[in-house]
Amino acid sequence: MPIKAIALDLDGTLLDTIADLAAAANAMRSDFDLPALEQDRLASFVGGGMAQLVHRSLTDAREGQAEPEQHAAGIAAFCRHYDRLLAVKTRPYPGVVAGLEAFRSMGLRLAVVTNKPLRFTEPVLAQTGLLPYFDIVLGGDSLPEKKPHPLPLQTVCQQFGITAAELLMVGDSHFDRDAAKNAGAPCLLLDYGYEDVRGLQCAGIISSLVEAVDFVKNAGSD
Repeated sequence: MPIKAIALDLDGTLLDTIADLAAAANAMRSDFDLPALEQDRLASFVGGGMAQLVHRSLTDAREGQAEPEQHAAGIAAFCRHYDRLLAVKTRPYPGVVAGLEAFRSMGLRLAVVTNKPLRFTEPVLAQTGLLPYFDIVLGGDSLPEKKPHPLPLQTVCQQFGITAAELLMVGDSHFDRDAAKNAGAPCLLLDYGYEDVRGLQCAGIISSLVEAVDFVKNAGSD
């Protein structure tokens, strides 16, 4: 079935945000008199939204759970630091702008579907010049559920007036793959993000957003 729209993840897919996320997380840890963590370590904590990132960063454990009072204070501290560090080093990955331009020239509707809070999502897209490409921007707190729940992708389909089979999800993690699977949409995963996706079953593993253009063209010719 032809692809009519594309939903894209943000961190690790469109934007390389880890340097600024890590700086904010380490500034938060410093507020609690905790030592800084390596950027690669903090990168392994990205993926489940801000609340999970704060839990993991405070405890230095992917399955860690901070005490409720500490977690609440951590979220406030992280937000304060990330507000000022949002786009210091964050940049689009190579091929992202070219891919978005190609999608637009093909008449495709575009949406961002991320677990990042909307208060950070729209500003970072604006500051990196990507916001004008998108018709819909959904953050992790835009709806009652976030990825891997199908609701965000179902909402995109509803607003675009298309079926799930006509929506391509492009991301870099199992959250993206599972959200697409749960919604009944095809999914491509980028291999440069913050999770090793080589073992995940999906419609394809790609190294640049530009490669998704051929997938869309081939879907339309089937």
